[in-house]
Amino acid sequence: MAKELVINKTSHETRVALLENGHIAELYIERNRERGIVGNIYLGKVIRVLPGMQAAFVDIGLEKAAFLYVADVLDEMEAVEQFIEGSPHRPAPSEEAGDEHPPMPPIEDLLQEGQEILVQIAKEPIGTKGARITSHVSLPGRHLVFMPTVDHVGISRRIENEEEKNRLREAVEQMKPRGTGFIVRTAAEGKTEEDLKSDMDFLVGLWQDITRRKENKRATCLIHSDLDVTSKVLRDILTEDVDRIVVDSQEEHDKIVRFIGTFMPKLKYSIELYQDDEPIFDAFGLEVEIARALGRKVWLKSGGYIIIEQTEALTAIDVNTGRYVGKHNLEDTILKTNLEAVKEIAFQLRLRNIGGLIIIDFIDMEKEAHRDKVHSALEETLKNDKAKTNILKISELGLVEMTRKRVRESIGRTLCEGCPYCEGKGYIKSRTTMVYEIFRELRREIRDMPGYRLTLLVHPDVAALLYDEERHGIEEIEARYEKQITIATRPNFHQEQFEIVVG
Repeated sequence: MAKELVINKTSHETRVALLENGHIAELYIERNRERGIVGNIYLGKVIRVLPGMQAAFVDIGLEKAAFLYVADVLDEMEAVEQFIEGSPHRPAPSEEAGDEHPPMPPIEDLLQEGQEILVQIAKEPIGTKGARITSHVSLPGRHLVFMPTVDHVGISRRIENEEEKNRLREAVEQMKPRGTGFIVRTAAEGKTEEDLKSDMDFLVGLWQDITRRKENKRATCLIHSDLDVTSKVLRDILTEDVDRIVVDSQEEHDKIVRFIGTFMPKLKYSIELYQDDEPIFDAFGLEVEIARALGRKVWLKSGGYIIIEQTEALTAIDVNTGRYVGKHNLEDTILKTNLEAVKEIAFQLRLRNIGGLIIIDFIDMEKEAHRDKVHSALEETLKNDKAKTNILKISELGLVEMTRKRVRESIGRTLCEGCPYCEGKGYIKSRTTMVYEIFRELRREIRDMPGYRLTLLVHPDVAALLYDEERHGIEEIEARYEKQITIATRPNFHQEQFEIVVG
């Protein structure tokens, strides 16, 4: 599969697109005013402990207090999951030597209000929620993730060869400082001990620098800032199967050359400086694909389509045959549409960076073999997704429940904001509904209003209905209450807004 990185850098924004076979697969956006904070390390202060939720709020200097679960104080492996491609298998209690893990101590025994604590951002603030933090710092490198507070060595699940896993584990075990831990990343597969040692020395030195800085600071403050989006993408997703990097900024081009020369000196990439007049994302056809990723309806090649609806914690995806009528029989038509939708859904989840709980409503399939085929296709397609996913079987209603790891905002929430007109509902009251609401309000208030003349201020579209089809309603109220009602338009009014004034 041909892969490319296309980077658009301006004074206010950086956009990095990963292309697979000429089509955008993942998009990373960082705006200078809203730079991502995942991976940043802060010296925070506990401002509230919540025994009932076994969590605490920690002030780290951001607009909203960060949220710290008791598990993120104790459970070191969960704390680093978002920084790696896959954490090692953790045996169930019955698989381990000895008894089950003892229950966690209550959070009030671990943290007290006013206590200073070194924490790292695990999840960006999303929607109305503050950042999720962990007290177990993890420093990602090119080949390794360093865990200075944990004595453990893990291997990415994406490394499947058992001999290679054992080789990497033994090498890291021998080289690592005593009492510390490392996760071996997918990029380490096939690397020499020299490569691993170089990465390890850099990360250990970085941690020593962080601890020195902490000694001279008081809460609340930033201790360490993670890499910018370009460097982070290069560190995390740049592999040998990426054919070239194209960037439209000389400064960014030079930075990429230095970064690769420092961290990946043995790898040779084609790094091109784009200098044409046409904007780089236009030249690669990416603006059209990004605009498509913001729509709720996505058409399939066959003529079917999917509808994607997002809430704060749940995303619903509906599959429809649309214009596709098939060639043989209904079951084959449904199966083909569902299989085509599987590929598009997996693509859209990655591109839009949709996380949390996802419900997919496939078209109902009568044959169990067809349901199994669609489910297997979904599992297979999602194997290329770096985000951790968990998929349940298709239910009798044709629904698939799945989860996808979410550590940053989706594209929709990054590039869009709630509509001030409909307040995010996606719809507004119809003109007819508004007319009848006005009639009810007139009947409710008109008795207590002084004078003979009243003026009704409304949106022009509502006024047109009052002048025409619903004029008899106004006349009926005028006759019953012996008032004269004048209709006046207000173009700046919301369609749901109106006022009744005297005179």
